[in-house]
Amino acid sequence: MAMEMEAPMEIVVEEWNGTASSKLSKTATITAVSSTQFTVSRHGSRFNQISKRFIQAFVPEGFPSSVTPDYVPFQVWDLLQGLSTYVRTMLSTQALLSAIGVGEKTATVIGATFQWFLRDLSGMLGGILFTFYQGSNLDSNAKMWRLVADLMNDLGMLMDLVSPLFPSAFVFIVCIGSLSRSFTGVASGATRAALTQHFALQNNAADISAKEGSQETVATMIGMALGMLLAHITMGHSIAIWFSFLSLTVFHMYANYKAVRCLSLTTLNCERSSILLLHYMETGQILSPKQVSITEHVLPLWITSWTSRRATYLYTRVYLGARISSVDGLELQEIIQAAGSLYKNAKYLLHEKKGFIRIFMHKDSTAGDVLQAYIHALVMAHFVDKKSSVHLESQSWVNKHYKEFSSKLQSSGWKSERLLTPSIIWRANWRHDSLDRKVD
Repeated sequence: MAMEMEAPMEIVVEEWNGTASSKLSKTATITAVSSTQFTVSRHGSRFNQISKRFIQAFVPEGFPSSVTPDYVPFQVWDLLQGLSTYVRTMLSTQALLSAIGVGEKTATVIGATFQWFLRDLSGMLGGILFTFYQGSNLDSNAKMWRLVADLMNDLGMLMDLVSPLFPSAFVFIVCIGSLSRSFTGVASGATRAALTQHFALQNNAADISAKEGSQETVATMIGMALGMLLAHITMGHSIAIWFSFLSLTVFHMYANYKAVRCLSLTTLNCERSSILLLHYMETGQILSPKQVSITEHVLPLWITSWTSRRATYLYTRVYLGARISSVDGLELQEIIQAAGSLYKNAKYLLHEKKGFIRIFMHKDSTAGDVLQAYIHALVMAHFVDKKSSVHLESQSWVNKHYKEFSSKLQSSGWKSERLLTPSIIWRANWRHDSLDRKVD
């Protein structure tokens, strides 16, 4: 009986390239008829493959699905403002070196070194002091501090440019400039870390940070080249130098403003919580992060207060983490009574005085307790003007609506696990029993 011969089987193998499953592209097809006979068909040009690899050095892996939608507009404006900074740096550095005495026969090395030392020392001390006073506040107001950081950097560069005009006050002026830039270094670094975490959708904060470093390197090289060209062209022409510097400064601040306005942060801070709560109490709906970003401030409140609605200020009436020993005897009696009646099951106490609400946090309170306490205080502040029993009205609202409010926050894309606030350094402890009620 003759043995039947099996027909040769054709095997097709495809090669794909890419870092994200949704962004793969076919690069080759291998067709094998036998173990020794196969053909290779390549797709796409070699140039396209090289260009893709080049682009991957500047964008996070899996881009754009691995980052939030506001990543691209923020980075575009951020790189533009960075470019203008590097160009202006050449002008300010040229003026600073001239003021120190570079190129002058009467200048001494030790004198220039000592002046540079004082400049750096003042910057280091300024950075430490700024971290001490504002370090815990940078996370909760990342947008505002990002903008303030660049304002302080502009001030520092302005001081360097002004320094040659006042030789007798040179050291004082450059120390002020160094102090301003030290604030910039701390605030910019801290807020950048917060924004990187915001952009990272796939736990890829390190990759985003690395790719941003590549982008800034290119911007720095271009900015330095343009800056040297501009410094050469404007050398000896004071009006041209000042016109170029001020024009670039105006553009720099505009680009920074547009950059932070692009951000739609999903974390809760004091102002965003106030905006969300007021809208929910009026409509029963939760605003999206994009909608809230249009409303919230990016400049310090005292600068923009005249253009804002009073309702947006609700959070300015609330003081979180008040010190229990700072109240007087009558207030302490009211707080103790409230602890025994209104806040038996809560890890916080609220006290209202002249329209302002103080929150006393329990020493065992969690992040969830802090958020609930703050929302409760905002509700109380809202009811103050209604001349009603603010404790009973606010407690009733929290009992009925807080769980639903919190649930809708999560379903709308908000990170409602915690409230971003400065560190709470004062807490209290109290207990309930049949004999006494005590507040420490």
